[in-house]
Amino acid sequence: MTRTISKDTHLKAIQIQSINLHTVLLPYLTPFETSFGAETDKVAVLVELTTDAGIVGWGECSIEFWPGYGSETALTAQHILSEFMLPAVVGETIADPRAFPALIKRFRGNHHARAGLEAAVWDAFAKSNDMRLTDCFAHYAPPGHEPEGRATVGVSIGIQPSLEATVAVVNQRLSEGYGRVKLKIKRGWDFEVARAVRAAHPDILLMLDANSDYQPEDAEHLAQLDQFNLLMIEQPLSHDDIFYHGQLQKRLRTRICLDESVKSASDLQVALQIGAIGILNLKPARVGGFSESLEIYRICVENDLPLWIGGMLETGVGRAANVSFAALPAVNLPSDISATDRYFAADLTEPPFVLGAESTLAVPDGYGIGVEIQRDRLEEAKQRWWENRSHGGAR
Repeated sequence: MTRTISKDTHLKAIQIQSINLHTVLLPYLTPFETSFGAETDKVAVLVELTTDAGIVGWGECSIEFWPGYGSETALTAQHILSEFMLPAVVGETIADPRAFPALIKRFRGNHHARAGLEAAVWDAFAKSNDMRLTDCFAHYAPPGHEPEGRATVGVSIGIQPSLEATVAVVNQRLSEGYGRVKLKIKRGWDFEVARAVRAAHPDILLMLDANSDYQPEDAEHLAQLDQFNLLMIEQPLSHDDIFYHGQLQKRLRTRICLDESVKSASDLQVALQIGAIGILNLKPARVGGFSESLEIYRICVENDLPLWIGGMLETGVGRAANVSFAALPAVNLPSDISATDRYFAADLTEPPFVLGAESTLAVPDGYGIGVEIQRDRLEEAKQRWWENRSHGGAR
């Protein structure tokens, strides 16, 4: 269903008629543990946007019960969207999705909330122009950056109860066909787990993700990880730090990948200027949406910065959009967008994402995000949220 359109072509505008929010809760197949703690359920606020022509676009605010990875929660997203952002955009005409962020610019922060809203705009815009979302992204990407039809992906493995259990999970994921493994680490769970996995698998693409659990004074300890031939160490220091990551990178041979620290294109420029980054994990939700993501993509292209797309354990709505972006050619490292059966017994969308040859996920073959919401599952997930919202996702 590829539709390549000249970059000189003016695409059809959309007018936002109405927007509904759906807060959902999906149980993970197994708990997912990081340095923040263990998560048992996925919470998300889904944005359902309808245009004046009856086209429906979907976006996902992929967040958490509590302010861990970021400062937002499902309840804050509901509040900010319903009370401020939605009234500001209903009735507006969108001729270029990249202009949409200006409509909500006066509301500061809340990147995950605004990203979910903007994603629904992109989906509706692509559908209105009979385009896959990936082709719509390519239309606004640098010249020559046509999507590849699939995204190369890896798998993220949470903290396990033992080294033996970790190696067993790695073995399982490799047998499923994943070609890159990311291990979550924290203080006291780093050197030994890296050594155990590397001993079992000397040649796999291996990276570590610290989720900000270390301090600058841990530089000597972190330098010991150089011996394991890692693809990268992701976000070892504070979630809002760039400066000390620059100092740490001077001590390491292993490239530092920034995640939480880069919340905008300007953050990325600073990180590049001071040598604090060797690889970027781009999460569209973290930077406020796909418009800012396209600007960051351009900067990565201009600076030959290795790039991959990170995940927030999204439902099929957010997963489809991320796969569409990850199919752009400058996303040149495996992304954290695993197959549906990695996390959920039954997702909210069909068809499911299935791991294909060479550790890839195919871009859905349909207009917009290319997957269909299953209304019965959506209602079940909404009911689960209402029944568990006070204590769900228990840690």
